[in-house]
Amino acid sequence: MSAEVGVRAFRAVAAVLLSAVVLAGCGPSGSGGADDARPGGSAEPATSTGTSTGADPAASPSTGPSPSTGTGPGTGTGTGTGPSAVPAPGDTLVRVTRSGGFAGETHTLVVKGDGSWSRLDGKAQPEGTGKLSEQELAALRTALREADFARLPRIATGGPKIYDGFFYAFAHGGYEVAGEQGSLPPALERVAQALPPFTAR
Repeated sequence: MSAEVGVRAFRAVAAVLLSAVVLAGCGPSGSGGADDARPGGSAEPATSTGTSTGADPAASPSTGPSPSTGTGPGTGTGTGTGPSAVPAPGDTLVRVTRSGGFAGETHTLVVKGDGSWSRLDGKAQPEGTGKLSEQELAALRTALREADFARLPRIATGGPKIYDGFFYAFAHGGYEVAGEQGSLPPALERVAQALPPFTAR
């Protein structure tokens, strides 16, 4: 009898142990699922961190071009460099539009840093091209530097009225100044005199 009770007790203990093992086996699989979720979650931050780290180098190059943009053609003619800066050969040194006169025509001269120039009509259509000699280009640069565009009034006034006179608009070094023929400061008159002809000769 006692042997039978012992066998039953052994079976009961075995059943409890087996249940515990089964539950333990289910537990890890559940926790394994949870653990799988954690690496997935930790992997996402790792990926996002990798992405943000990847973005930082991307941001650095984007920061790099900004200064280069600042030193590009826009700045070459911008106020940051000032009129005394020497533009690159292909950049515009000065642009002058002359309108009015007896015929009421408009012509624009665009002179590049290397002395090459182009003339446009009132509709911005090409009329002619040429190139200043080294001496002519040096004279124009000197006139532009001495004019000190930064200190000139945007619109020159106060001079005598010249009927059928011209109106000039100058753009140089990021500054724009304009005025009628009789009101131009002597420095701007020298700039106008150093320019190529506004009309074909």
